[in-house]
Parts: sequence; structure tokens; C-alpha cells
Amino acid sequence: MANKNVIVIGAGPAGLTCAYELVKMGYQVKVLEAGPHVGGMSRTLELWGQRVDLGPHRFFSSIKIINNFFKEIVQEDYTVVNRLTRIYYKNKFYYYPLKVMNVFVNIGIINVFLIVLSYALQRIFPIKNPTTFEQWVVNRFGRKLFNTFFKNYTEKLWGIPCAKIDADWASQRIKKLSMWEVIKSALFGDKKKKHKTLVDQFAYPNYGTGQIYETTAKRIEQQGSEVLLNTPVKKIIKQNEKAVGVELVSGSVLHADFIVSTMPMTLMVKSLDNVPSAILEAVNKLYFRNTTLVYLEIDALNIFPDNWIYVHSPEVTHGRITNFRNWSPQLYGDKKTSIVCLEFWSFDDDKLWKSNDEELIQLAKDEIRKIKIIKPNENILNGFVYRIPKCYPVYETGYLSHLLPVQDYLKTIENLLVIGRYGSFKYNNQDHSILMGLLAARQIDQGKDQKLWDINTDTDYQEETEVELSGY
Repeated sequence: MANKNVIVIGAGPAGLTCAYELVKMGYQVKVLEAGPHVGGMSRTLELWGQRVDLGPHRFFSSIKIINNFFKEIVQEDYTVVNRLTRIYYKNKFYYYPLKVMNVFVNIGIINVFLIVLSYALQRIFPIKNPTTFEQWVVNRFGRKLFNTFFKNYTEKLWGIPCAKIDADWASQRIKKLSMWEVIKSALFGDKKKKHKTLVDQFAYPNYGTGQIYETTAKRIEQQGSEVLLNTPVKKIIKQNEKAVGVELVSGSVLHADFIVSTMPMTLMVKSLDNVPSAILEAVNKLYFRNTTLVYLEIDALNIFPDNWIYVHSPEVTHGRITNFRNWSPQLYGDKKTSIVCLEFWSFDDDKLWKSNDEELIQLAKDEIRKIKIIKPNENILNGFVYRIPKCYPVYETGYLSHLLPVQDYLKTIENLLVIGRYGSFKYNNQDHSILMGLLAARQIDQGKDQKLWDINTDTDYQEETEVELSGY
């Protein structure tokens, strides 16, 4: 074991977790990160004397080995955050989980009646074998509730109609949430916190979610392995269908006994030599959505009480807004301003993705004023743009018919593992990616299949039981 070395491509949650576990097992590991920072989508950055994440990143899992990893890395340096999340729709705020009086006041008893009636009719005349997100949600909640609380936000996020989004995404993200769960939560509260979206407390590293990965990288290096930044990989080298190393963009070649890749699956497969044409054809039909984050520094302390707000209103293009003043005090220290982050989603060819920073900052300023999140006398002091390409794998209807052949092909390449949101083309939360990293290390060490492809699937969702804060 001590003579074996592993190359991990990518220093995000999956890659660093895998590398950290392997180093503890005695392997020599090189982590190759294309960018200048660790953390991937869970990075924390310094901005105007404060720390901010790349959007909201809460940590919650019922899986013991994930919680053990969190505790080992973060130890006691975390805050238990009381979650407040609301939906902004047609100039009104809806608490999530829903509260009866709040819903009645906002949409009126007539619309509540229509939602219940729509649900009842759907139960009488259900859609058999729903294949799209729209069909799945309409079946579960009725057409009226779908149009009110699901349609606009989902289409902002994915950029395609809900009728073209695969039902897989709904079954992964809201599998256990039903109309009865919504009603029960609204009437009685969710005392057992059974569904992940209803958890009202979560653990959060005091200095941002990136603290987990900054600490992990340091510990990897302290054990004699390497985390190399600004080191993009051009391709994985294979011989006789066995991964043996990587070629860097610089032209250097590095050899290893195992390769763990978290780089976008589409790019990785297309860079391989001698890939069957059918696999290339399949992978060309898989695609990602981009995120543009616009941070605004506001000259105010109490802008809104939420950790983040889902913006369903169609009159603005951003879909979510995070207030980092409401996470941990260590993020802002003695600063007397608040930083908010507006999220915009787009494809490569969209005008928004091609807009310059000044245009995007002005758009964010206009939209935050339009929805009246900040008061007229609250000044916007600064703006900053951060772009994240290829961060959401798009679950277009029928995507599995393209993804599964690619998965089967990758299984034939010995000593190659693909993990993480990018690498496995799965819409992972950070806890899913951590779990993939932990199990990938175990698979390398034990030589036993850990069923990595099954993590975060319809039948294997990891966030259903009550959170036990003492477990962190």
C-alpha cells in the first residue's frame, strides 16, 4: 500500500475527501486542481473584509461516516444555525415550511381551496407512469400548487420547460415530500424533521463551508502528499483499458496506480483516447447549466432575516438570494455592512453568461430594488461577480439513456473512479460528494465495489431521518 500512489483530479468536496482518506490509509496522493483555490463549489472567499460562500451551503446528513468526517475536520469550530428560508412570489413571502395563516393571508382562502381541489382531482385522475418533472409534481401536489410554487423557479434554474425535465430530478430532490407532508407541516409543524427540506437547524463551519476543505487540504499536505493548484489536466492516459496517469495542460505527464476524477464527465470522456463512437455520441447529449453569482455589499445590518430566499417571481431573472449576515458572526466580524448574493443561471450561449461584470452588477442592483428586498435608503456600496461554469448537470427527459452507457463504459476502465457532482453527472449536495469521496477511498483500499453510482439516486437518498446535532 505504501508504494501505491493516487492522482485525484479536482480539489472540491469529493476529491479532497477521497484524498484525505487515502493519505490516512498510507497512500501517496497528488490532488490536481485546475483553479487557484480549493473547495470547488463549496469554496469560501474573502470579500470586502468578510467571508462568503458560493451561495448557501448548509451541512446536514444522517449518515454516520459523513458526520464523523465533518467532526474530525471542523471539530468544535462550528455554529448551529437556525434556518429561516422563505419563498418570494408575487411581492409576498411564504414561509418554508409552509404556515397556514401565512398562506391564507398571502394567497387567500379561495386559492387555498383551488389548490386542495386541484390536488383532489389529480388523485382521482392521476398521470400513470410520470416521466417528466411536471408530471411527477402535478401528480404529487396538483396542477395549481405546481404552477404556484414549482414551475417558475424550476424553469429559471434549468433553462428548459418543466415538461422537458426528467422525473428523476423530482424523485431525488423531493421524493419524500407529499401534499400530506406539506399540510401536516403547515398545521402542526415538522417536529420529527423527517424530510431534508424541512430541517430547521444545521451545522455550519464558523468561517464558511470552505473551512472544511481548506483544513482538509492542509492536513493532506502535512502528511506529505500534495495539493497542486493551477494545475489543469488535459486528459487521463489509459493503456489496455487501464488508467495509468494523466497528461497536464502544461504537457507534463504524471503516472499513478489509481486515478480519481471529479472533472466534468463530459470533458473527461471526450479527452480519452479511442472512445467508441456510440459513447461519444451519448456524452455529447449530456450538458450542464452555469451559475453567475453577483455579490452586493449593502450599507445596512438587518436587511432580511432569512439565510436565503427562493425568488419565484417571474419579473426578475435571479432565482435565489443569500444573506451572509445570518450565518455565523465570524463571517463578518466587526464589519457594519451586509453582503448578499444573487444567483443567476444560464447556458454558454445565453446573453446573461456573456454579459460583463458591470452589466451583471447593475442587473443585480436593479432586481434587488425591484423586489424591494432592501429599503430605498439602504445604499449598495460594492458589487462583485463570480462565475461557475458547468455546475448543474441538466436532467433533461431521457438523459439516463445517454448517461447509463457512459457509466458502463467507464466501469470497463480499470483503476479509474469518477465521483462528485461534475464527475458523476449527479446533482449532489456536498454531503453526497463527501460520501462519494469516502467510499471511493475505501474502494481503492479494499478492492471491493462500493456502488458509487448508486449514491444520490431515487432509491438511495441520504437525508431522511432526524438530524442529531450531538452527532457533529
